[in-house]
Amino acid sequence: MESESESGAAADTPPLETLSFHGDEEIIEVVELDPGPPDPADDLAQEMEDVDFEEEEEEEEGNDEGWVLEPQEGVVGSMEGPDDSEVTFALHSASVFCVSLDPKTNTLAVTGGEDDKAFVWRLSDGELLFECAGHKDSVTCAGFSHDSTLVATGDMSGLLKVWQVDTKEEVWSFEAGDLEWMEWHPRAPVLLAGTADGNTWMWKVPNGDCKTFQGPNCPATCGRVLPDGKRAVVGYEDGTIRIWDLKQGNPIHVLKGTEGHQGPLTCVATNQDGSLILTGSVDCQAKLVSATTGKVVGVFRPETVTSQPSLGEGEESESNSVESLGFCSVMPLAAVGYLDGTLAIYDLSTQTLRHQCQHQSGIVQLLWEAGTAVVYTCSLDGIVRLWDARTGRLLTDYRGHTAEILDFALSKDASLVVTTSGDHKAKVFCVQRPDR
Repeated sequence: MESESESGAAADTPPLETLSFHGDEEIIEVVELDPGPPDPADDLAQEMEDVDFEEEEEEEEGNDEGWVLEPQEGVVGSMEGPDDSEVTFALHSASVFCVSLDPKTNTLAVTGGEDDKAFVWRLSDGELLFECAGHKDSVTCAGFSHDSTLVATGDMSGLLKVWQVDTKEEVWSFEAGDLEWMEWHPRAPVLLAGTADGNTWMWKVPNGDCKTFQGPNCPATCGRVLPDGKRAVVGYEDGTIRIWDLKQGNPIHVLKGTEGHQGPLTCVATNQDGSLILTGSVDCQAKLVSATTGKVVGVFRPETVTSQPSLGEGEESESNSVESLGFCSVMPLAAVGYLDGTLAIYDLSTQTLRHQCQHQSGIVQLLWEAGTAVVYTCSLDGIVRLWDARTGRLLTDYRGHTAEILDFALSKDASLVVTTSGDHKAKVFCVQRPDR
């Protein structure tokens, strides 16, 4: 697969280090992010060239009033009950796979689904702003840039599109391999994605300058840009982990064999200062890795691992796996969510299990609330739960979906939870906690 990039010389910025992108015949330089002033995002924006590109004008097919809750044909109401949500967005006609909130104002959401559609809509009332049209496969990744000016959508076939939020116009698109994950750079208009051929891609948007990081010959299943903006950690289907230097394009550390996982990686997270990385896998292990040395400094396993009985031909075992994980920002705690419904809270200082919280069905994702020791989980039973990680106590739960929750997002002030589900809907829940 060949990367497609527009060639163009970047403006000289001698005082700053640079990320280099290789064009067809020359090197385009992108200002590397410096954690201190001046703001590297501003420098990068100033450095961008006016590059000609084809702007595909797509007609909006959405109905501005389509967000009103309507009965959906073909949805089995196996989880009928109370609906605690404030807003329901019902424009999708199949399972809704992903959701992301705009980081600057937390007033907009983007959702993508099995109906090959993605929508940008308003959280306060569910009003559609625009449809991200043109996908031909399930939209599995969607997210806003760090400054909320751009929104990216990616489908399973590897078609990625970027839209300018204020003008609602498509400004960039690219066809990569089958898409595994996608993430915006934390401080610049740079988009990263991992594909089934093992490559990790990095593009400067909208001019499309491109760089690839070639992994093993297997899918790059998960990835995360470290907080310094200079490195990214990527996990692969063969159990290996690579920490990439985004400027040089080479892996700084490679964890494989006993240092890596014994199965495909499913998720990866970093702590606030980027010094620690947590990786999860279908091998049921979560590994704590030093981002500086690339060494494994801790391994977390489920407390009880049941041995699998002998299986007859054609039978499959019920396998457990790590589905989601994350670091607490105020205490030395990490949370690991498993497919069997276990939420494990680990003490990082002693590397011991602190609490084990059981769900009725598999955990899909977990998120820590910023500035507190509260962890949110969403699961296959369609319920969002809030847990106090200090005590292991369930604080409250939110219901309303009639099928499994597939993704969720939390507003910065933790006042809103936005969920997506197999019931074809996205919902907004207002979080009210007596302990705040």
